[in-house]
Amino acid sequence: MAFESLQDKLQGIFRKISGQARLTSKNIEDMLQEVRIALLDADVNNEVVKSFIEDLKTELIGQEVMNKLNPSQMVVKIVDEEITKLLGGEENEIDFSGKKFKIIMMVGLQGGGKTTSCAKLARYAEKNYQRKVMLVGLDIYRPGAIDQLEQLALANKFGFYADRNEKDVTKIAIEAIKEAKAKSFDVVILDTAGRLHIDENLMGELQRLKTSVKPTEIMLVVDAMGGQEAANSAFRFNELLKVDGAIMTKLDSDARGGAALSMAKLSGIQIFYAGLGEKSDEFELFHPKRMAERILGMGDLLTLIEKAQTEMDEKRSRSIASRMMSGNFNLEDMLYQMESSKKMGSIGSIAKLMPGMPKLSEADEEKAELRLKKSKAVIYSMTIDERRHPEILKATRKERIAKGSGLEVSDVNLVLRQYDQTKTMMKQMMPYFKSGGKLPFRR
Repeated sequence: MAFESLQDKLQGIFRKISGQARLTSKNIEDMLQEVRIALLDADVNNEVVKSFIEDLKTELIGQEVMNKLNPSQMVVKIVDEEITKLLGGEENEIDFSGKKFKIIMMVGLQGGGKTTSCAKLARYAEKNYQRKVMLVGLDIYRPGAIDQLEQLALANKFGFYADRNEKDVTKIAIEAIKEAKAKSFDVVILDTAGRLHIDENLMGELQRLKTSVKPTEIMLVVDAMGGQEAANSAFRFNELLKVDGAIMTKLDSDARGGAALSMAKLSGIQIFYAGLGEKSDEFELFHPKRMAERILGMGDLLTLIEKAQTEMDEKRSRSIASRMMSGNFNLEDMLYQMESSKKMGSIGSIAKLMPGMPKLSEADEEKAELRLKKSKAVIYSMTIDERRHPEILKATRKERIAKGSGLEVSDVNLVLRQYDQTKTMMKQMMPYFKSGGKLPFRR
């Protein structure tokens, strides 16, 4: 995930001050210098870093952090607020509500993921706002881009329009909009051509297109791996086209984060959405506050909850929760939870969203993934009756299950211990749910 290196460095900086009862002017200056270096290493623009450090210093001094009883917590809180501002402040997105016809013009440099982002935005509008979307191929210079867009449209059952014989992109767009309206589409997404760099011909074509079709929104697609250079090109796009918002792609990569942290300050464009992979549903609203907290290692429980709500069947989940509370939780329920959690991402990616969770090494993550696979193999090798009534699992049944799953009896016992521990934990929590009191944790 982007920002990992910056996250590690900032957490290291905060650990240094966490054991100190008081902060001095010297400590604060040293900390600010380390934060400055960490941001520059993350490829954040030098002027952005300079402004950020000055604002941070003003806040630290203004709130008299040195006199606080727990200064390190106050420092983290202030840094969190300042990074949130740097990322754009409040979240924002395209207004897809209602049924007003929308024309969205997608712009950006070549290779930034623009064509894939068209399909992702279409899926987002369809899934969250029940909009009927048509994709329009306007990259007449790269036939492969039009073919790719058509394949994405077919795979996701979106509308599609292209004219491979026409060389005037404005004419293609106008005809596409006419057809979209005639066929009752309510959102048109224009996939325009990109270049390896901004040039006069590209911007002239985009400006003429904007004047002719009068798009409802102009969205800039930016590659997170582009660093501060991507933020610089965003400034030029905004200067000539007045961009409404940005989609930042490859935020699941090992990008250092400079583009995201420099974007709003340098170009005046706020990031609306984040692209996180190649699939059309790997796309989400960009939350500056949540991202700031993840950068600082504070987790992101809201995103984790949203992922769970998306991937888990609500009726089934409520039923399982009810059985857990009544003590009737079984191995079928545990298997469903395992399958659902896998849909939410890798164990490592889920752990990153949980506050206080240590960062898993690749080796630890591989061990956890292997353990999960073995647990599922064990349960799959059971009969329905055995899953629903684990108490009947005696030695001979365990041996048969181990043989069927290609594992050892010790692996079967481990799954049963995990199941028993879950049931025990739920029994301990039952008084809390019944009375609304405190959780009965044992010291």
